[in-house]
Parts: sequence; C-alpha cells; structure tokens
Amino acid sequence: MRGLTVAPPRSAVEEVWTTVQRLRTISAFTGRWFALIVLAAGALALAVPSAFSGGTVAVPWLLALIMLGMGMTLRPADFVVVARRPWALLLGVAAQYTIMPLLGLGIALALALPPLLVAGMVLVGSAPGGTASNVMVYLSRGDTALSVAMTSVSTVLAPVLTPLLVLLLAGQFLPVDAGGLFFSIVQIVLVPVLLGLLLRWAAPRLVEKCLDALPLVSVAGITAVVVVVVAASSTTLLSVGFVVVLAVVLHNVLGYALGYGVARVCKLDVPGRRAVSIEVGMQNSGLAAALATTHFNPTAALPAAVFSVWHNVSGSLLASYWSRKGGAAHDAEPAVTAPGSATGRPA
Repeated sequence: MRGLTVAPPRSAVEEVWTTVQRLRTISAFTGRWFALIVLAAGALALAVPSAFSGGTVAVPWLLALIMLGMGMTLRPADFVVVARRPWALLLGVAAQYTIMPLLGLGIALALALPPLLVAGMVLVGSAPGGTASNVMVYLSRGDTALSVAMTSVSTVLAPVLTPLLVLLLAGQFLPVDAGGLFFSIVQIVLVPVLLGLLLRWAAPRLVEKCLDALPLVSVAGITAVVVVVVAASSTTLLSVGFVVVLAVVLHNVLGYALGYGVARVCKLDVPGRRAVSIEVGMQNSGLAAALATTHFNPTAALPAAVFSVWHNVSGSLLASYWSRKGGAAHDAEPAVTAPGSATGRPA
C-alpha cells in the first residue's frame, strides 16, 4: 500500500544494546526498592507459608550464586589498601569480628530470646561484612577503598572466624558443628568468590557484559532466601516477631555507633570512621541465613532475614545524613555495588 513505510530490521548489535538498557532499568528499579520488595515478599510468605516452606534446600545455592557475583565484581586493585594501610584495615576487621558477635549475644540474652534465636543473632554478628556496605560508604562520603578491602578480607577470613565465634558464643545454648560450618562457608562463600575472581581474570569482556545483570540476580536471590526463611518459621515469627525486630535494630544501630567510636578513639580520619562504622554495622545476612537454615533450623535464620531488610534501610538513612553533613571526600570509586542504592546488590 502507498504511504506505508516498513522500518528496516534492527541489527543484532541494536537488539543487544536495547536488552542491556532494559536490564539496567530493571536492575536500578529493584535496587532502589530492594527493601520494599523483600518486605512484600516476606509478607506473602507469612500469609501463605505452605507455598514456600519446602524451599530451604535451595538457600545455600542461592547464596553461592550471590557470592559468585561478588567475586566477579572484585579487582586486584581492591586489595591494594591491605599493603597501603594495614593498620586501618586490621582495626576495622578486628572491630567487626568482636563488636558484632558480642553485641548479638548480649542483646539476645538481654531480651531473653530462645536458644535458636540466640544462635541466629550470634550468626549474624559473626558473619563477614555485607557487600551493600560498600555503596553506603561511598554515598556517605567515607573511605570507600577501606570499605571494599574490609568486606573482601572479612569474607576471606569467614571460614575460620565465623565457625569459631559461633562455637564459642552459641555453643553453650545448643550443639554447634564448627567443622560443618567451616566447610559450608568454604563451599558457599570462598569457592564462589574465588571462581568469580578467576572468571573476571580469564574472560574480562564477558564478565563486564554480565555485570548489569548481577544486581537483579542478587536481589532475586536475597528475596528468595527471605521468603523461604519466613515461610519455614512463620509460627515462631508470629509469636516473637516484635522482639526479633527490636533485637535486630539494636544490633545494627549499636554496631554503627560502636564501630564509629572505636575508629575515632584510634585516630582514624572522618572518612575512615564512617567506613568502619558502616562495615561493622552491616553484615552478610544472606550468609547467616544460609548457615542457620542448613545447620540449625529456619527459626534461627529469622534474625538474618529481618537484618537483610533493616540494614539496607538504616544504611541508606545514615549515608544520606553523612552525605548532607559533608566534611569528607570520596576516597575511591566503589568497586562493589549493592541494592541499597540504585546501582547495587544486596548483602
């Protein structure tokens, strides 16, 4: 017919570029609304727990996928701070692995939580730093290079320190298989992270093309973990839900405060204090949920599930406050991103 024109077929390059742009848009949306997405998913699991409670076996695999993504985002430059400023890094990691485990135990005992929830609080406190913290530190005008190094080093140390701390602090309340925890962390954290690093070294161009999908994959993974945990422990959550939320909020907020205080006493500059504060207060709650589900009971994973939502909310608020307050400068661009912002992935 006259007057009609047919658009030329789009090239393969144009199709790929359109797909990438859509993926970026979806990832930005899920990152920006991560906390609300997880909250809504948790409410759905609480309403119809029977539909999701059978998925506990998938929790470790979901966490392994997330940690693979973390490894793919890391670069050798992220570890340079280890040689440049070992004192600040040592201080931060030591603060993280002492303040948070002891706080978790103290708060659980103060609130008279049952043994499984005590173990869950200790597990959250004994987990390494969460990757969401890196973007929070960047947004707060903190020392991003120190933040990334703390997350990376605490993750590498987790197979040894996390089982040891859980055994020492929670072993008095219920049996703790420290050896099983060690092998689980190696399998679902260390191996995937090292594999991700290897992939980035061996096929950097391919990995770069996949980076836009990682926030979406990680948000989906954490959401699935929360859904399964809430569904499998819905009865306990309905009876002690408020107390668990209170315990998690206290754990997180006091972690921020004590982390900042330790860094200040040890004469770190303002960006360093902000980095240590956020790194101490924000944990890899996904790992804690996976370990609790595998080695204890879904009830023990409840603190981690609540922490997954809350620390992204509190971290964003703290970063916003410090960003408006000023008084510091970015130390480096963030190498790892997280869904607490529009560009990242969860912890």
